[in-house]
Amino acid sequence: MIVCVCHRVSDRDIAHAVGSGCATLDELQDELRVATACGACVDCARQTLEAHRNHATRATRDCRTAAGPAHVVMAARV
Repeated sequence: MIVCVCHRVSDRDIAHAVGSGCATLDELQDELRVATACGACVDCARQTLEAHRNHATRATRDCRTAAGPAHVVMAARV
């Protein structure tokens, strides 16, 4: 889905930026220029950013839970 028509920014571009560390709309604007021209997409850009941030946080938490405590993983390697 295209979020910003002016700069051809998609939801996948935003997901990639979040995965690379963008955490705020300001950072996203610096990285992708989304919502910096006409401004019509600012709400959609913000919602998309939040959705991808929440997904990334949930995925990280799930990976940690699945791996178990770090000392158990280390013991299994030895």
